[in-house]
Formats: sequence, C-alpha cells, structure tokens
Amino acid sequence: MFLFYSFCLKEIVSLLPIKIIMMKKQFLLLASLLLTLSFSCKNENKAVPQEKTQMQEVIAIHDEVMPKMETIGKLIGQIEDKIKATDTPEAFMKARQDLRDSNKAMMDWMMRFGDRFDGEEIMKGKTLSEEKQQLLDEEETKIKALRDQMNTSIKNAEELLK
Repeated sequence: MFLFYSFCLKEIVSLLPIKIIMMKKQFLLLASLLLTLSFSCKNENKAVPQEKTQMQEVIAIHDEVMPKMETIGKLIGQIEDKIKATDTPEAFMKARQDLRDSNKAMMDWMMRFGDRFDGEEIMKGKTLSEEKQQLLDEEETKIKALRDQMNTSIKNAEELLK
C-alpha cells in the first residue's frame, strides 16, 4: 500500500509542474480576454454620434415649434381683450389673424405630414422610396417656412402687446 501511495505521490509531483504551467496559461488567456473586453466596452461609449437624418431634422423642427402653439393660444386671448378695450383695434385684429393663420398652418402641416408618411418612416427610419424622398424634401421646406411664420406672428403680437 505504501508503494502505491509513493507511486501516486511521485506521479502527482511529476505532473505538478505541467498543471502549474497549464493553470498559468489559462490564467493569462482569461486575463487577456477580460482586458480585451474591458477596452472594447470603453470604446463603445466613445462612439461618434450619428448625424441626424433628414426625417429626424424635420421632426426636430416640428418639436421646436409645437410648444409655441400654447403661446399662440395665450396671445390670441390677450389680443382679443385688447380688441375689446380699444377704439382702433385694426392692428390687434391683424396680429390675431396672423396668429390664427400660424395655428391653422401648423395643424394643416401635421395632418398632411401624417397622411404622407407612416410611423415606420417617421419613427424608425424606414428607407423612403424616391417619391417619398421628394415629399420629405417638400415637407422640410414647408416646416421651415412654418417655423418662420409662427416666430414672426408671435414676435409681432408680443411687441404689439407691450
């Protein structure tokens, strides 16, 4: 029995350097894998942001001017009070009409835009056909003009109310 243990002990001792070498190799492999993963994850966070698509630009302009609808409503109410309180309401009436026209133009634009494009095209960046791309070009021009119209009508009304 002693011989058996002695033989096993000799085998274990002789295999020990091999096991240590194997463990070192496995450790180095694991460590290099972890380092590689940690650096690759850090690079993902530093990725260059993509440029906005034309559709995203159009939606961004819409999102910029949409909150101004509330401002237009408030200004119309203030101007109506001035129309009732003055003997010469013509300037106030024109400002009110400009605000109403801006409001209607925004509502019409949103309706038309929603009819021309579906949710996948607007929200998910679905590729547009050549015809749809031309429609988007038109809508971009229209929303930019609408933004200018709204800003001008608001500015004029606010100056008149001072």
